[in-house]
Parts: sequence; structure tokens; C-alpha cells
Amino acid sequence: MRLILDTHAFLWWIVDGPQLSSRVRDVVKNPANELFLSVASAWEIAIKVNLGRLRLPDRPDRFIPGQLMKNAIEPLPVEMSHALYVSRLPAIHRDPFDRIIIAQSILEKMPVVTRDTDIAKYKIKTLW
Repeated sequence: MRLILDTHAFLWWIVDGPQLSSRVRDVVKNPANELFLSVASAWEIAIKVNLGRLRLPDRPDRFIPGQLMKNAIEPLPVEMSHALYVSRLPAIHRDPFDRIIIAQSILEKMPVVTRDTDIAKYKIKTLW
């Protein structure tokens, strides 16, 4: 199964955070599943680091690619179709990064690993 990790799921996975459910741990650990991190999540992390709202052990431009490689997670580019599809989404969730991830989930037919209940209100498959 191909899965998109929401930003918080990615961050909790790489630090083995206790916030992750046992189901998520099992799914993410399963080598049969392909894991993806949206470029929108990388952008969100970089912005939060720059604003002082998130701390990483290294600069985002070094840390994130290293974690992707270490954890066999592929980057999911933001395509024009993803960006434009956001205009078709109902205004349930206002976070622009999450709205891109929702559009990617719909267009790429990929479930999202997320604890965000607002994302789960869209007609997409979520796992937690």
C-alpha cells in the first residue's frame, strides 16, 4: 500500500514518539508498504523551524533528506494538479499544508497516516 505521512506522523515516526498508535507503527514498519512525505510537509517543517516553533537536530535541508533516506520514505512532489485541486475542496480544514496533502491523497489515491480529525472529515482514507 502507498501511504502519505502527515507532517506530525513523520516527525513522531522518526523520533519513535509515544503519540503513534500501535496500528500506525505496524503499518509504517511493514516493508510491503511504500511511504511518502509530501513536499508540502517539508515546506511546513522548514517554516516552523524558521519561526522557532519547531526544533530539529540539524538544518531542515540536511535533516529531512537524511531522515527520508534512513527511513525509506520517498518525497511526494506537489504537482500543479494538486495545487489546483485545493480549490475544489470544501472548507473543512483551513491549513494550506494539510489541504495540499488532502488533494494529493485524492488525486494519487493514497491514504494519509494522520491523527488530524479534520483531515479525516474529507472523503479520503486515513489511518491512525
